[in-house]
Amino acid sequence: MSDFGKVAVLLGGRSAERDVSLKSGTMVLNALRSRGVDAHGFDPQQRDLAALIAEKFERVFIALHGRYGEDGTIQGALELLDIPYTGSGVLASALAMDKWRTKLVWQAAGIPTPRYEILTAQSDFAAVAARLSLPIMVKPANEGSSIGMSKVRSGSDLEEAYALAANYDSVVLAEQFVDGVELTAAVLGSEALPLIRLETPREFYDYEAKYLASDTRYIIPCGLAAGAEAAVRQQALAAFGTLGCRGWGRVDLMLDAAGLPWFIEANTSPGMTDHSLVPMAARHAGLSFEDLVVRILELAHVG
Repeated sequence: MSDFGKVAVLLGGRSAERDVSLKSGTMVLNALRSRGVDAHGFDPQQRDLAALIAEKFERVFIALHGRYGEDGTIQGALELLDIPYTGSGVLASALAMDKWRTKLVWQAAGIPTPRYEILTAQSDFAAVAARLSLPIMVKPANEGSSIGMSKVRSGSDLEEAYALAANYDSVVLAEQFVDGVELTAAVLGSEALPLIRLETPREFYDYEAKYLASDTRYIIPCGLAAGAEAAVRQQALAAFGTLGCRGWGRVDLMLDAAGLPWFIEANTSPGMTDHSLVPMAARHAGLSFEDLVVRILELAHVG
């Protein structure tokens, strides 16, 4: 572990997901230290990044979520500082954070993703509801953890859902809802880990279901036949790679009634809390939490 040198675990930050990041970062920090890594917590909301150079940090584990941590911003700064960091690079991080541009890239590459429209205050909400068909998922393009997201069952509620999402981003998507099985595929290096099936009694897998609820069900093995799961895992790797993502991350998707996958989004710095999905998939694949964070740190690089 001494090969890593002095490691900064970036946590906290100033996005709407700060609290989750603090939990993720603390767990990562403790795991690295338990393996003998010289790891230190570093909150970029409270400290100047120049301290990374002044204090001779040699590698960075990014445990930030959302804006300024998952959108290419911190990645660009670390490249200028010439410090290896975990996860995807500048372009892939920016693309994956932006759900609209993720869809544009996936559509161009033939990756199946649900139909959508961009909403504005001037949108004809009734016409959008008619074109996409209800229910509709409404979400800010550049937030994570389902923040600002709504599931709209009535056309009359679409404008209110837009207003909520617009509080978090100037770009708001209305997305066709795929009624089926919700799955997530964790990616580690060049491998997609076992799929996890998500079930919640709530309207959808929202912030509370992700981080607070005790009745969310995480089903692994996911219930698909081995061949079908292998095919979806390969498609998830393709979706991840099409955006230029690397290192580790997560791809979220839905299977429709015919068993066809529809890719929703990619996450380049997923949660690492006790409720989080990547550690759960890794554990099923035989990797402890400590093994996982060390492997992610091994994959760190610049450029």
